[in-house]
Amino acid sequence: MAQVVGVYNTVHTPFCFMPPGMWNEVRAKRSLREDVPFDDEKTNEQKYARIQAAFAELRKHLYEQNPDIVVMFGDDQLEAFDFTNFPAFSVYVGEDFEGPLPARETTSASGLAAGERPPPERVRVQGSYDLGVGLLTGLMERGFDPAFSMDMPKPEKGMGHAFMRPYGAIMDRETPLLPVSINCYFAPQPPAQRCYEFGKAVRESLEAIPGNTRVAIVGSGGLWHTPSAKDAYLDEDFDRLILSHLEAGDIKGMAEAFDSYEIPEGDSSQYIGTRGRLATGMPGFGGPQGGTREICNWVAAAGAADGSRFEIVDYVPIYASPCGGGFAYCDAP
Repeated sequence: MAQVVGVYNTVHTPFCFMPPGMWNEVRAKRSLREDVPFDDEKTNEQKYARIQAAFAELRKHLYEQNPDIVVMFGDDQLEAFDFTNFPAFSVYVGEDFEGPLPARETTSASGLAAGERPPPERVRVQGSYDLGVGLLTGLMERGFDPAFSMDMPKPEKGMGHAFMRPYGAIMDRETPLLPVSINCYFAPQPPAQRCYEFGKAVRESLEAIPGNTRVAIVGSGGLWHTPSAKDAYLDEDFDRLILSHLEAGDIKGMAEAFDSYEIPEGDSSQYIGTRGRLATGMPGFGGPQGGTREICNWVAAAGAADGSRFEIVDYVPIYASPCGGGFAYCDAP
């Protein structure tokens, strides 16, 4: 049977790949609540260094487990799917796919102006038809009915950033990647409790597949953030509550804490009632809205290690975004 050898959770905010000297330039173009703290450039440089160290720590632990493949939970933001048909869960079963690695802004003498973004490097990534089909059918046997893709729905765009940013940050370019998409952005989204159950079913399905495949699982996204929203802010208390459940191995409690959250009255940063680029206008279930719902990717990944304690590598509050930069792992769950 396939064996889950580790679970790794990481944020994928573009600030992780943006020179810290540009952070406050981006902040100035966003609508932040007045009480969001301001970090000077030196502090941003220190936080950027912590983020890179956290990536390195996750990468080290991931490859110490010698995985044959990585199964990654991520979300799609109209990169592969759109409102003609948007699945709650989807498994990519193609043999391979293409996607852009995160483009890093530069101030170097490479022919680009200061702050100009170089063209993203597109890479071809090996997938796994056999493991993908085994996971897909195993999930169906366990009460889930995920969609699937055998080819990229929008090949010109490639795989979404929720998968490609962690691929570039914590993976090598040799290990295959099997993307599993969870709809985190577009209401109505699966509740965290459902994602917890989904993660457990993923592990059961993998362990039912014949062979000795060593599988690492990655959860991509989060933590608290409402990118480009009006009056955005960072709820660090909520993030630390989520991380405390993760650290204790209480993933069910993590899901319950997420789903029981109620949006404060007047919080315009989480308003989803009007259809727009990142909103359907339909109502959602309980829990935060916006990018914060990417925590459900963490819940699904952690559900595959339910009961195992996680090591919190770091939590970096990125006020320029604002976003809670979390990094955690669980070796050999």
